[in-house]
Amino acid sequence: MTRRNGYALLAALCAVVLAVSAAIYVGVRADGGSGTGFGSGILGDGRPAPHRSVAPVSAGTWVGAWSASPSGAEPGTEPGTGPGTDGTGDTGAADLAGTAGKSVRNVVHTGIGGTGARITLSNLYGQKPLDITHASIAVAASHADASAVPDTMRRLTFDGALSVVIAPGRQVVSDAVRVAIPRGSDVLVTTYSPTPAGAVTFHARARQISYLAAGDRTEDTVGAAYTEQTPYWRYLTALDLLSNESVGTVVALGDSITDGITSTLDTNRRWTDVLGERLRQAAGSGDVPRYSVVNAGISGNQVLADGPGQPADNASALHRFGRDVLDRTGAKVVVIDLGVNDILRNPGHADPQRITAGLRTLVAEAHARGLKVVGATLMPFQGHRGYRADREQARQTVNELIRSGTVYDDVVDFDRALRDPYDPRRLLPEYDSGDHLHPSDAGFRRMAEVFDLTSLKGTAPATA
Repeated sequence: MTRRNGYALLAALCAVVLAVSAAIYVGVRADGGSGTGFGSGILGDGRPAPHRSVAPVSAGTWVGAWSASPSGAEPGTEPGTGPGTDGTGDTGAADLAGTAGKSVRNVVHTGIGGTGARITLSNLYGQKPLDITHASIAVAASHADASAVPDTMRRLTFDGALSVVIAPGRQVVSDAVRVAIPRGSDVLVTTYSPTPAGAVTFHARARQISYLAAGDRTEDTVGAAYTEQTPYWRYLTALDLLSNESVGTVVALGDSITDGITSTLDTNRRWTDVLGERLRQAAGSGDVPRYSVVNAGISGNQVLADGPGQPADNASALHRFGRDVLDRTGAKVVVIDLGVNDILRNPGHADPQRITAGLRTLVAEAHARGLKVVGATLMPFQGHRGYRADREQARQTVNELIRSGTVYDDVVDFDRALRDPYDPRRLLPEYDSGDHLHPSDAGFRRMAEVFDLTSLKGTAPATA
């Protein structure tokens, strides 16, 4: 071989290496596009994006690791709810300030691990564009703490930019970043906005303490500045991970029972948490699928009726199904536990046929996207302040229709698992939180334990 030919061969090999490298570092779209790559680390103006990991690219699947459905506008941040609304005529900007000038550090828990992450932020209830000038993600240093593991802190970008403006009623997905997130971790997602954007989009019943700090402390790894605690999740609605531990996502759609409002604070004992733990422990055995579980519960949610406002606070399942279920990353199966609020909050007589017709509509929409649907029977509530004999009869009728197999693809019988065998209209005392409607921690665990995990495998049935 001549020296010239040797140089030519070396140049060709270098070109192949460069081409493969370019293929590996594929960007992930900011509109939530799927893929297994990461951003190139270069911003639109040619500057390197800060804090991008240089860890090797890992194979895996993008799945939902955590979610929280927007439940409404945070009280006190809507127009006309703050200072200056007492007839003085001085409305000012204070009532629209929301979290402006504060770092919002949401604490979320993931039952699976991953090597890359991206988030979804929502301004669904904002009246003005939400200007996020700084956002970050990190693994929490310890439980119930605003401090981060220093070498996991990553600055988030949006379509390559360091900041993003989210229009009212819209949401955005961040670029993916390389970061090792162990299973069972608390994850810190922090945002900073310097200007008011009106009502803050939030999830009201987090059962998880998050934090706020004055000023831009987005990339602080020490949590000392985060002196304000909050029971809400703000703006953040989803965390996706690039994972080798899951190949799909189970989305649990429900009300306060799925939201876990009577579970012990900061312990992740909702039934969805326990179900995710069971799936991880049994993954790969027999016909048990390797799925993660995300929570799409909103306290007070109904199948048929919206809450007040425009857009509606606590939108009905029929109106939020696409946003909160069908659009979740990697969704394969939906578990639906809804209907009890349609019965309890109906001032007249709740119609079981209308309720189950609404549920069938959700099933049809899931099937159109290839998703299987597992539905839950409604648990008893005698002793609750809303109990009436006609409401009990409506519950029984809904359950009869569900058990008949004419509503869902498969059924998980929460009613039979948690009711008192000596008085089936009541929860068994050990499963009752005390209000005779919502389960205790033991009750939530029992709900997860009664699942036949193999029922979560499969696809939507073929249509004729």
